[in-house]
Amino acid sequence: MSELTFANLADKTGQTLGTSAWHEITQEQVNEFAHCTGDNQWIHVDVERAKKESPFGGPVAHGYLTLSLVASLAMSIGAVPAGTAAALNYGLDKVRFLAPVPVGAKVRLHSKLLSFERKDNGQYLMKTENTMEMEGTDKPVLLAETLAILVPGPKATT
Repeated sequence: MSELTFANLADKTGQTLGTSAWHEITQEQVNEFAHCTGDNQWIHVDVERAKKESPFGGPVAHGYLTLSLVASLAMSIGAVPAGTAAALNYGLDKVRFLAPVPVGAKVRLHSKLLSFERKDNGQYLMKTENTMEMEGTDKPVLLAETLAILVPGPKATT
């Protein structure tokens, strides 16, 4: 896909913005997320207990950890216009956690543009459909529509 700009992004509505590289979910990431959020449920952080007692056969990532990866994986595929000074989370629609993501699994993001509109203040509202898949499975693990406010920088083509 050609470089995205503020001037041409609305023309890409309905198109796939890209697919990220695979990202491995590590126990260290899960532990750090648990520490930051206070969600220390054993199915995430107690590896030995999760191996013995969890219906998943081992520790799994927090659903919200998986969701939080959407922003960085979207940035990695260039799913924002060139010259963006800031991309700010604005909201979420239709979020579904469809399957657990075991520690050690690899996930990647597919992002599709649903809408892109200029607001009165010169900022833009971008809505994307994001599908997270896990390597080796056919069913997505996460579906989420995300809303972002994009602030053009001084060199942005608007």
